[in-house]
Amino acid sequence: MTSNPFFEPSDLPYELPPFARIRTDHYLPAFTRGMAEQLDEVAAITGRAAPPTFENTVEALERSGALLDRVHRVFFNKAAADTDETIQALEAEIAPRLAAHDDALLLDPGLFARLDALHAQRDQLGLDPEQLRLLERHHTLRVRAGARLTAGQQRRLREINAELATLSTRFEQNVRAATAAAALIVDSAEELSGLPEAQIAAAAENARALGHEGRFALVLKNFTQQTELAALDDPALRERLLSASLGRGTDSNGPVAVALARLRAERAALLGHASHAAWEVADRTAGTTDAVEEMFARLTGPAVANAEREAAALAEAAGVPEIRAADWQYYAERVRKERFDLDAADLRPYLELETVLHDGVFHAAGLVYGITFTERPDLVAYHPDARVFEVHDADGGPLGLYLGDFHSRASKRGGAWMNSLVLQSRLLGRRPVVVNNLNIAKPPAGEPVLMTWSEVTTLFHEFGHALHALFSDVRYPLLSGTHVPRDFVEFPSQVNEMWADRPEVLAHYARHHRTGEPMPAELPARLRAAETFGAGFRMVEHQAAAVLDWAWHSLSAGDDLPGADEAETFEAAVLERAGLASAAIPPRYRTGYFNHIFANDYAAGYYGYRWAEVLDADTVRWFRENGRPVRESGEIFRRELLARGGSVDAMAAFRAVVGRDADIEPLLARHGLVDPATDGPVSDGPETNGPGLDG
Repeated sequence: MTSNPFFEPSDLPYELPPFARIRTDHYLPAFTRGMAEQLDEVAAITGRAAPPTFENTVEALERSGALLDRVHRVFFNKAAADTDETIQALEAEIAPRLAAHDDALLLDPGLFARLDALHAQRDQLGLDPEQLRLLERHHTLRVRAGARLTAGQQRRLREINAELATLSTRFEQNVRAATAAAALIVDSAEELSGLPEAQIAAAAENARALGHEGRFALVLKNFTQQTELAALDDPALRERLLSASLGRGTDSNGPVAVALARLRAERAALLGHASHAAWEVADRTAGTTDAVEEMFARLTGPAVANAEREAAALAEAAGVPEIRAADWQYYAERVRKERFDLDAADLRPYLELETVLHDGVFHAAGLVYGITFTERPDLVAYHPDARVFEVHDADGGPLGLYLGDFHSRASKRGGAWMNSLVLQSRLLGRRPVVVNNLNIAKPPAGEPVLMTWSEVTTLFHEFGHALHALFSDVRYPLLSGTHVPRDFVEFPSQVNEMWADRPEVLAHYARHHRTGEPMPAELPARLRAAETFGAGFRMVEHQAAAVLDWAWHSLSAGDDLPGADEAETFEAAVLERAGLASAAIPPRYRTGYFNHIFANDYAAGYYGYRWAEVLDADTVRWFRENGRPVRESGEIFRRELLARGGSVDAMAAFRAVVGRDADIEPLLARHGLVDPATDGPVSDGPETNGPGLDG
């Protein structure tokens, strides 16, 4: 198929994929040829008679697989953002083939022998720091993948990896189907009493898209606590909505989760580790399972104590002995109104998407880093909702492309994320192309897109990931952008959330969508004052999900593992044992729809959000207190950390910015976490080699 647009590099600006020319039937031939080409390229490397050098082995490996990389990045963005039955069938077919291909690269004995020889003499090769880092990463990845195992062990490892790929794809597709099926359909607008008019209109639009003309649909988000729970006046409807959220995926994905956990435990044992968690954390900034568990232990008690105080306040407001999970957010909003004179609905008219994007997100990036954005309607994206912006550096020079795809639709999975469509690499002469996906409900035609405050901070968060990729300035693709440890990657994106309510930024974008009047000055002040209320709930629901992930992946192959129908029993026992079995605060994700850990690469890594938040909170304090202008601080953060990608040790990059090891106290202050015995900050624990504790 000579007309296949993947077969040659794109001739569009920044090598933007030629979406206008890509058809579904292009993907499989491109995957097939791409895998074959890369295997031929690796065979050429291993077949060289000349001894291995950095150039003929490591750099040659970095240059390999160009076609496969092009189709892989486009296809999996398509599968997440604009799927259909054909794409899902192809995803199920290609996933085990890609897993086998990855094994072929990672376990190739000839390639590993060349890399191993170079690694053994790395100090004598005269490599610069980035070259040395690249060699070490390629070597480490292969050792961790099983390159030193026997042939028999490798055969079993390949079988496991293929099964895991198939099951992970099945899990994600089950979640998508279960989430769509669980959409709550109601007959009248009156039943949605309490929701703002714009959200009721969006519910009507959702129902129309789902084939329920004249009715209203509350489409589930990917997490447990649906945002409508804070506003719906009908307690029975709130209970139905939360039950739909909690129950999805239980039947279809319980057995899949158990099978994934069993296979991951078996693979970890093959690779010489006690559990999948132990295998994962050995290549993360945390370093050891003890360090993660110490963080859990430090945070759980204070978080639960804070949540119990919040529950008592809510029960008093509701006039009931105890608060139900379905009612928590509803009464939390009422306590916020009474205590802080703040109604979340009051914010929405001032948070219109276009203004938030241009005068908030883009404006903040200009203030901090000097970059500018120009929309390029001449460049076609993969879906009509997705828009393309060219990004220019402070000196006016080209930096990359940013695609924004902000609206929910039936063909898009839930949640919010960033993908790189083109990785920055000086070796390959490529500048970055990145895309942010969100799930903001689309109102009827002609109506403004009004956002919740949570959606605003999510946009700033995902844009932080985009900046990490856009600012990448490395030679080699393997070290580019967000190719950093999993428990570090959320750190820069969480830092970027700080600009959402920074006074000079908020004042620039928070304007009434009709009148243009600025948000009343007292609203941001009350918002900041109210931030710590609910911190106990947020910490407990996140901690419950992180502990659940950790428990599934701390299982050892020799343990008495759960049966196929025991996922719910296992989940309940884990939360009870951890002191997090709260009927009023379910985990942010339950097993049946925990895509992060069963369908993506956060397995044994969900703790990383909180781990990274230690660095985030400390860096936010540095921005505020270092005495430098914001623009100067931004340049330091960009130069020493964002631009470096994986080319330096992650914690060394953090120290290069802040000047010391991480301090947990800013995180504790942010969440209002106190020791319930002393009503003071949680005391420091022992030192570790990672963030989360003072070093």
